[in-house]
Amino acid sequence: MDTEIKKETESESEAKQLKIEGLETLGPYIQEQDNAKNFVYVSDIPQLCMDEPCMLGVDEAGRGPVLGPMVYGIAFCPLSKKDVLKQLGFADSKQLTEEKRDQIFDEMNRKDYAVEALGWAVEAISPNVISMSMLRRTKHSLNEVSMDSAIGLINSAIAAGVNIAEVYVDTVGPPEKYQAKLKAIFPKFKITVAKKADSTYPIVSAASIAAKVTRDHALKVWKFREKPNEEGGNSFGSGYPGDPVTKKFLGEVDLVFGFPRLVRFSWSTAGNALEKKAYDMEFEEEPDPKESQKASYGSEKLSKYFSASKNENRKRNEYFRDRCLEHVMDI
Repeated sequence: MDTEIKKETESESEAKQLKIEGLETLGPYIQEQDNAKNFVYVSDIPQLCMDEPCMLGVDEAGRGPVLGPMVYGIAFCPLSKKDVLKQLGFADSKQLTEEKRDQIFDEMNRKDYAVEALGWAVEAISPNVISMSMLRRTKHSLNEVSMDSAIGLINSAIAAGVNIAEVYVDTVGPPEKYQAKLKAIFPKFKITVAKKADSTYPIVSAASIAAKVTRDHALKVWKFREKPNEEGGNSFGSGYPGDPVTKKFLGEVDLVFGFPRLVRFSWSTAGNALEKKAYDMEFEEEPDPKESQKASYGSEKLSKYFSASKNENRKRNEYFRDRCLEHVMDI
């Protein structure tokens, strides 16, 4: 009985550690994730968001950088609680300092008035996944990756029980086409897709801050698989191609293996750096086994020459001969 109680206590403790309750727990949570894969986090859902009609905002952070994940975020709160968004001071996250964004993120997860009325979720899209999507034979553009993430997060909120009435989205591509796409998927919601929606709609600004703060901290706690992390923190800058620290990092190319997974190989900035410095690599295609089995008209299969004929009496390996070992068919 004591053992069972101990196991339950340990599992409850682990579950608590995996919960983001503010800025202090954000980094440790991200650090536990596999940075070669995407991860989704959904906050606790306030009861008000289940009981009352809600507005939901969608925005991203890290679309342009050559390094690190792109993070999509959503935020939702009851239509009757717009004053909570004003009280928290939501504005376009790009116009706020990093310290101010961190402060707002912390307050939206700690203040009682915020926790009771505001929920959020994020998806961190790994640079590894971005590269593979854009470089595979059947291309999956960054716009498609972005839309898939936004739609997935909205579905996550629906599955969690959020009573969505209105959706506001910062656009990817032409707003009209994106809005029509979302309207076809979610016909019951009032949907608005607009440029610079994070500056116009506070609920989109809330989503923007959730996304931006998550990305900032994902870079701070990034664990390299390919080499040890340098002491003193981030050695690669913001990830934007114009950042001198990022430029220096991209100049340090492994001549054979190129860049670590932190880098989006599908970006021309990364591709150009590799072309200038890295060795040219050629990979021989392995023959298809099925193709080798195909016989041309009027010829025999090549595999025939590598198999023993039925009448051929093959010698057994000397290991078995020396030890007088024979097959046993009947016992």
